[in-house]
Amino acid sequence: MSYQLIVTYLLQLGIYLGALGVVFVNNIVYSAISLSLVLSLIALLYLFFDADFLAATQILIYVGAINVLILFAIMLINIPKSSTFNFSFTQQSKISGFACINLFGLLVKIILETPWSTESSYILLNENNKLDRIGIYLLSNLLLPFELISLLLLIALIGAVSIARRQDYQKTE
Repeated sequence: MSYQLIVTYLLQLGIYLGALGVVFVNNIVYSAISLSLVLSLIALLYLFFDADFLAATQILIYVGAINVLILFAIMLINIPKSSTFNFSFTQQSKISGFACINLFGLLVKIILETPWSTESSYILLNENNKLDRIGIYLLSNLLLPFELISLLLLIALIGAVSIARRQDYQKTE
């Protein structure tokens, strides 16, 4: 087994464990820190596969900006500490679990039945100047999804701030 394969497996294991930490940690701040670990390990995976621009973008945008935004929103909302992790199987959790399992099965089916073509990525990665090609591709074909995601993040942050302010205002009365 080559060292590249071992490093890839170790990075994937770290990503999986960090993702489990995001979901199962009781403290929401620790969950956000675990999310930054996952995003950083994904950036290391990009670096390992010689996609340095994607790694830098991952660190700057996701770890640097988005995760800091999430931490600010958490601190602004001022969520009380929960000392215990209470989980009970209610009707709602059974329905959502069933929906998640079906969604996972659908995603696996789509992944297995999709005819994956490497022609476009081969052309994109074999150019001498990768950065120009990636920039042109992102700003021509994927401009609308980027704008929609940024608008969605802005709406989510404004909603979190307004909910936190409303709760603060109700406490002072």
